[in-house]
Amino acid sequence: CGGSISDSSGMLQSPFYPGSYPNNADCEWQIQVENNFRVTLTFRDIVMQSSTCQHDYIEIYDGPRHSSPLLGRLCSGSFPTYVSSSNMMTVRFHSDSRHSFRGFQAHYTSIPADHNTTLLCLPDYMHAVVSRDYLQSQGYSAQMVTLNDNLCRPTVTPREVVFNIPYNGCGTTREENNDTINYSNTIKITSSEHIIKRKKNINLHISCKMLQKTWKQVMYAAEDTIDVNEYQFGRYDMNITFYDSSAFSQQVRSSPYFIDLNQNLYLQACLHSSDPNLKVFVDTCVASPDPRDFNTLAYDIVRNGCPRDSSYTTFYSPYNHFARFKFNAFEFMSRHPSVYLKCELVVCRLGDYSSRCYRGCTTRAKRDTSSLEEKVDVVVGPIQRREGAAQSGS
Repeated sequence: CGGSISDSSGMLQSPFYPGSYPNNADCEWQIQVENNFRVTLTFRDIVMQSSTCQHDYIEIYDGPRHSSPLLGRLCSGSFPTYVSSSNMMTVRFHSDSRHSFRGFQAHYTSIPADHNTTLLCLPDYMHAVVSRDYLQSQGYSAQMVTLNDNLCRPTVTPREVVFNIPYNGCGTTREENNDTINYSNTIKITSSEHIIKRKKNINLHISCKMLQKTWKQVMYAAEDTIDVNEYQFGRYDMNITFYDSSAFSQQVRSSPYFIDLNQNLYLQACLHSSDPNLKVFVDTCVASPDPRDFNTLAYDIVRNGCPRDSSYTTFYSPYNHFARFKFNAFEFMSRHPSVYLKCELVVCRLGDYSSRCYRGCTTRAKRDTSSLEEKVDVVVGPIQRREGAAQSGS
């Protein structure tokens, strides 16, 4: 149960609904819709233990759970509607070890935010747009719109004032918390009247909250091709690429990637970001013959930074935005034509030695104390075994 959701509308429900939900469930859904839309969540059915909401309950957060306001906690009674203030909402369902009931069902949809201003959080910069109709309605012209840094000028079109604001410049500030790295700036709309002021100045505070935990998927095929399919749930842009040797100078571009059993596979994870104060760490990599199922028949290569496969090795990387590692093609490839690799990559603040990126192998289950950690899922594959290949190393 739980997971990341990016559809514009859909249904959430407790496990086995309308049957009884299991004991000791802890499900968390992160709903992230398009930029400049908001999430509306409406409950249609709630039948849970007690009305005090101490044992079994649903929590709704206005963004990521660990850093956003709690919009509501419920377990019975009326069927309320919740609206997020941004394009993200988190829903958590918890049950204890006692009684279980039918649970809940809810429907969510996305609604447009106002169109006076729009904001896109792109990999390298914030794209902020102010409507000139809005400016005119407030008695301002496009020439009165500036950033804190006056050297960073907007592009003015007949309908809009457009700023492309880098994450590491133009007065952008950065703040870390348990769930996100927040990049913020202020667009100022200031009257030019010097002696008598009849209009209020307007400050448009804009912020891009980059999710700290994201899964990316890359796929590799075991014969002689590399097909890379990737998607990201967070806003950090990351990918994983195969290389032909430990020198990491020549990318493998064939698709799918055909290999021999026990062949060394060299991979590089790369973070595409204009923020130089970030570091990447390979936390977990799991292999499976099914790109949609990394639980039923799966093989851990590394988990929580701890190697599970004896051939797994990390390499020095000259850049903090890269993480390099290798492992050998393994035996279950002899029984399955293709293998997919799903890796959880962690983005941390550079120099934060309490963060996940610097602690290496850890079995600690509780939440990190670091002020910044973002996880990204990447799936690579398929890797396919070369027909008639010998099982010797290469």
